[in-house]
Amino acid sequence: MATSGLVPPFDRDSAIAKVRAAEDLWNTRDPEKVAAAYAPDSRWRNRTTWVTGRDEIVAFLIQKWDRERDYRLIKEMWAFGGNRIAVRFASECVGKDGLWYRCYGNEQWEFNDQGQCQFRHASINDLQIDEADRLYHWDAPGPRPADHPGLSDLGL
Repeated sequence: MATSGLVPPFDRDSAIAKVRAAEDLWNTRDPEKVAAAYAPDSRWRNRTTWVTGRDEIVAFLIQKWDRERDYRLIKEMWAFGGNRIAVRFASECVGKDGLWYRCYGNEQWEFNDQGQCQFRHASINDLQIDEADRLYHWDAPGPRPADHPGLSDLGL
């Protein structure tokens, strides 16, 4: 998310680019790379879990991707203003139980002057789906291809 030039205050284009950069980063499933996009003292609320700082972010993401296997994520900018961006997202993954899930959520981000996310608040709901109902089909880990539909295009 700390991509060059993507610093506040955001306009529509830079907010959309920031969201896509975050999506691409999370789709690497590399906890160290993801954590580097956050301020060293970043604070998260993820569901009911509170995380503070990059070390805790890394530990959280290691556990997340251990239980959310074959993870793929699509994010969409919802609103923006100044140094804040609101995002809606959906991910698909296989749980440790071998079942497929789609996780829907909203995030609110606040950035520092360097473009690092300093606050992340995420509310997420999980829905078990049949493998035949999956909508995300690209090689993972890795970014969503440019021609793959986004959330609105998929009716999500």
